[in-house]
Amino acid sequence: MKLFFDLFPIILFFGAFKFGESDPQTAADILTVITGGTGPEHAPVMLATLVAIISTFIQIAIVFARGKKPEPMLWISLAVIVVFGSLTIWLQNEMFIKWKPSILYWIFGGILLFAQCTGRNYIRKLLSTAEIVMNDAAWNTLQKAWIAFFAVVGIINLAVAYTCSTDTWVNFKLFGLMGLTLIFTIGMGFWIAKNSPSLEK
Repeated sequence: MKLFFDLFPIILFFGAFKFGESDPQTAADILTVITGGTGPEHAPVMLATLVAIISTFIQIAIVFARGKKPEPMLWISLAVIVVFGSLTIWLQNEMFIKWKPSILYWIFGGILLFAQCTGRNYIRKLLSTAEIVMNDAAWNTLQKAWIAFFAVVGIINLAVAYTCSTDTWVNFKLFGLMGLTLIFTIGMGFWIAKNSPSLEK
């Protein structure tokens, strides 16, 4: 359930884009009412961007409605989608929204890099409730691996954004980035199990 909640804006972005792609004139008409309009050729990605912005605000509202405080990563995601999404719609330039995943990944990687340089380990803190026992060197290696992952995936996203069609990039945004993250997370899970005596049983 949490996974679906986290992917909520991405799934809606994908759905809105596919709707706009199948009926660009209707997508353009919707945007005309809300934002002042755009041409049918740009309508799918502009509509998807608007939906992603709104759905991220809805995510925040749902968290507050449950009586909880949004996690810092959710606030960061909101800030990035509002800035780059607004620039996309305002300037009618889809490259801004294509940069958004890379910027988000690099922010997360930068936070971990800052922790690494200041002798802290945020990955260890995030996994504190999992009762994983590893030595400091292993925790540091794990954090460095995530830093490298965020850096590389950000570059891959831009490579797809600049060399492929918008339709291909949208598919990659949902399936490619999610798949890479899932594969890497599973790989790190096996690595943790190998380096954690508490999980050997």
